[in-house]
Amino acid sequence: MLPWFINNALLLVVAYLLGSIPTGYLAGRLKGIDIREVGSGSTGATNVLRTLGKIPAIIVLLIDIGKGALAIAAVNYAFTHLPGWLYFSKIVGLDFSLWQPVMVTLAGLAALLGHSKSIWLGFTGGKSVATSLGILLAMNWMVGLATLGVFALSLAVTRIVSISSISGAVSVIAFMLLFAQPLPYVLFAIAGGAYVIWRHQSNIQRLIAGTEPKLGQKIEESEGTPS
Repeated sequence: MLPWFINNALLLVVAYLLGSIPTGYLAGRLKGIDIREVGSGSTGATNVLRTLGKIPAIIVLLIDIGKGALAIAAVNYAFTHLPGWLYFSKIVGLDFSLWQPVMVTLAGLAALLGHSKSIWLGFTGGKSVATSLGILLAMNWMVGLATLGVFALSLAVTRIVSISSISGAVSVIAFMLLFAQPLPYVLFAIAGGAYVIWRHQSNIQRLIAGTEPKLGQKIEESEGTPS
C-alpha cells in the first residue's frame, strides 16, 4: 500500500513543479528585466504584456496554459498507462471512477499553488488565471471553453483583465454543474475560483478606487502585491 501512496504523492509534486515553472520571470530575464520589480510585480501574462509586449505575453500565456493542462494529463496518463498505478491500485482495491477525479482535482490545486507560489521565485508568482484555464481545458474542454468565453466577453466589455478573471472564476462553478462534472471537479471550481479571486485582492482594491488599468495600460510602480 505504501508504494501506492508514494506514487500519488509524486504526482502532486510533479503537478506543483509544473505550475512552478516561472515563465514570465524567465521571459523578463531574457530582456534583462526582473518582472517582479516592474509594472504590477506579477509574473503572469498580463504584466508581461504591460512590460515586455505582445509577443512575449502570448508565449507566456500559452506556456502557462500548457503547465496546467500537463499537470492534469500527467495524472490521467499515470492512471491509464503506468503499470505501477494499475498494479498497486488493484492491491488496495481502488475504484478509478472515484479516485482519479480526486487526484485530478488535487493535482490542479497543486499546479495553481505552484504558479502563484513558485519554489524557484521564493514562493511568489502570478495569479494562476492562465494555469487555471489549462487545468479546466484538460478536465473538460467544454467547461474550459465556456469559462474562456465568459472571460473574453467580460474583457471585450470592460477592457479590464482582473474583472474578466474574476468573472471567469465565478462562472466556472456554474459550468461544472451545467456539464454534470464529478463532485471533485465542482469542488475544484469552488476552491480554485476562490483562490484566484483571493489572489486579486490588490486588483479589487484598485477597482474600488477606480485606478485599475485597462488592457494595455501600464502601472507606473510595483505595488508589492503581484497583480
